Amino acid sequence: MTENAAPHTLDAGSLAGRRALVTGSSRGVGADTVRYFAEAGADVVVNFRNKAPRAEKLGAQLRELGVRALVQGADLTDEASVQAMMAEIKAEYGGLDILVLNASGGMESGMAEDYALQLNRDAQLRVLDAALPLMGEGSRVVFVTSHQAHFIRTTPTMAEYEAVALSKRAGEDALRERIPELAERGIGFVVVSGDMIEGTVTATLLNRMNPGALEERREQAGKLYNVAEFAAEVARAAVEEVPADNTRLVGDVTSFGA
Repeated sequence: MTENAAPHTLDAGSLAGRRALVTGSSRGVGADTVRYFAEAGADVVVNFRNKAPRAEKLGAQLRELGVRALVQGADLTDEASVQAMMAEIKAEYGGLDILVLNASGGMESGMAEDYALQLNRDAQLRVLDAALPLMGEGSRVVFVTSHQAHFIRTTPTMAEYEAVALSKRAGEDALRERIPELAERGIGFVVVSGDMIEGTVTATLLNRMNPGALEERREQAGKLYNVAEFAAEVARAAVEEVPADNTRLVGDVTSFGA
């Protein structure tokens, strides 16, 4: 478990027999989330885009917990790649009970102009559509986002993050439109929105582009969650009762007009 990780996030054995896929789970929030599921007894899928050795190492660690851990590389912006991953999950596990849409991006250099929208909106819907045939009644879908994206329509964010924030909000909106369909299938849906997270790639990049941004936000909020603490909230969102507004806000929101 990551240092400072919240102990006993989920009860031991509480997810025995359940199967969970966390996208973008070779590092950071995704890695800690998939670890929490495995510690609770779930068979898990570690998904990565291009960091195979790190993902394989995590998968080996999770198997030591006595669960199955399937390591699957997939480019979520590519339909064939996503379908191939789901085919492997179906062959190995027979289905899915928990889908955490954690992978995101858009600040990478050298990508297409609309890459943020491709990944943060289109790919999220693509993964959901590909996973739905594997998911039955009582399953859960969790979408991970940030306050800077969730509240972007009413609260401006730093210029360096605006395009990503808008694309993530577009993804959230598109997924929310699917709530009635998911409800008909008996599948719960929760958006988990967090403030800037200490130790994430995004926070580090933003602080590099806008020196002092992290410290300023920490001072405003009083506290910023670390990776392990935020991942614990994501993991709980997959098992606790779905909020009436399908939203779980993590951390201070007073600066966002909430």
